[in-house]
Amino acid sequence: MWGFIFAIIIGGVAGTLAARFMKADNSLILNIILGVSGAFLLNLILGLIFGLWGGNILWQLLAGIIGASGLIWAYREYQNRK
Repeated sequence: MWGFIFAIIIGGVAGTLAARFMKADNSLILNIILGVSGAFLLNLILGLIFGLWGGNILWQLLAGIIGASGLIWAYREYQNRK
């Protein structure tokens, strides 16, 4: 249970930092979703390709920021194609 709550907190921080870095105007809920899903996707990709699974808090925060930034970029590209 604590791991789930901790993932939401780290995801929220990562999503908020990524939104500020990308100059996106997102809600807190969307920042949490982007941070958690971005960290999950980037950790999955890095695990499958390089064998890097898990890590400490800093690793998870960095993965969340990079992953959320990628998702923000992809969402912007999708909106521009419409």
